[in-house]
Amino acid sequence: MDHAVALAAYDRQIRRDARSDSPGARVERGGGVVRQTGSADDWNGVLWSDADATTADAVIAEQVRHYTAAGLGFEWKLHSYDRPEDLPERLTAAGFAAEPLETVMVAEAAALLAGPALPDGLRLVEVTDEAGARLMAQAHLAAFGAADAELSERLGRRVLAQLAEAPDTVVAVVAMAGDLPVCAARAEFGQGTDFAGLWGGGTAPEWRGKGIYRATVAHRARVAVERGYRYLQVDASADSRPILDRLGFTTLCTTTPYVYKP
Repeated sequence: MDHAVALAAYDRQIRRDARSDSPGARVERGGGVVRQTGSADDWNGVLWSDADATTADAVIAEQVRHYTAAGLGFEWKLHSYDRPEDLPERLTAAGFAAEPLETVMVAEAAALLAGPALPDGLRLVEVTDEAGARLMAQAHLAAFGAADAELSERLGRRVLAQLAEAPDTVVAVVAMAGDLPVCAARAEFGQGTDFAGLWGGGTAPEWRGKGIYRATVAHRARVAVERGYRYLQVDASADSRPILDRLGFTTLCTTTPYVYKP
């Protein structure tokens, strides 16, 4: 994979020319940013900015005013190649809190079609209705703990809305051990892009190391290829990066979520 070509496509398609990733959200361009605004269940934040050292503070202040007026917290999705160089310090001074750094990783979807066989007694179930969305939320809760309970419920509601209003934009699966949901993962398909984004994939602690996450990657890769997508893209945590390295993903850049809560 050509790193420069993939990074240029990512910057253009996923950031500058971004489209809404939710039926209830809209992408807005102007004032030096590309941002998404939706409901409290949607992702809200700044995807890209052309601010420089002379305009950055005013651009940041305008985004704070915009989302605060809507009663929303939001994220400034800062990438390692963004400018100005002191943008992290400017965001911190404006009241943003940095969350853990993530690594943007990409692979050719066609190279990841073969996945491991699931252990006996496990199966992947595609989420298609409210019952499936509840299982997905339960699996997320099992993987990440009670501290993420609110996020787990919000993700379930968001996926259910996507399935109802824009079913071509998302595929979600739950790994089931009998009647117990132990892992949940989804793929989001950016319309008009080469990228399918992989999200979730958290596995309950007692079920880790059994190939479940890799099986969900292969499942989502097959769907992506069937739909004509070239790349799989992941914002990888420190825990998932080694797994993705072994699967053949390439690092494009890093990204840090800077979060503002009114």
